[in-house]
Amino acid sequence: MPIPASPDPVPQPNQALAATPAVTAPLWPRFGALVYEGVLLFGVVFLASWVFVVTIGDATHGTLRLVHSAYLATVVGVYFVYCWRRTGQTLPMKTWGLRLIATDGAIIPLWKAIARYVLALLGLLAAAAGFLWAFVDRDRQFLHDRLLGTRIVRAPI
Repeated sequence: MPIPASPDPVPQPNQALAATPAVTAPLWPRFGALVYEGVLLFGVVFLASWVFVVTIGDATHGTLRLVHSAYLATVVGVYFVYCWRRTGQTLPMKTWGLRLIATDGAIIPLWKAIARYVLALLGLLAAAAGFLWAFVDRDRQFLHDRLLGTRIVRAPI
């Protein structure tokens, strides 16, 4: 009697996702996931700010304000990098059926995950120009994805 093979629940970072199509996902689910991401991040940032204020103190003026901002950017960055490296999906991406992949279909390497977060943050701070770039890009990619050779595709469900 053969033993049934157990499915691999989490792809390894260098494991190609063969079932993932190489076509960039449409804009509406990607922007929908961004809205959902904002709602989820509100809670993450609220909790992280609470921890900071309880342990460090008031962060509304001076150097502590800059430290608090850098701390929050780091917390959010760790969330994104962890999710992108683990499965290629954040919770909103999973809900909307999206996955971030490298050009070869594999989970992106650590340096690309960090660079993608930094470039996406800069694109967001520049009046969302990095995201609005998708409306003029020939493949409808965000600017940070175009620069790093990554893409968001429909995830197999």
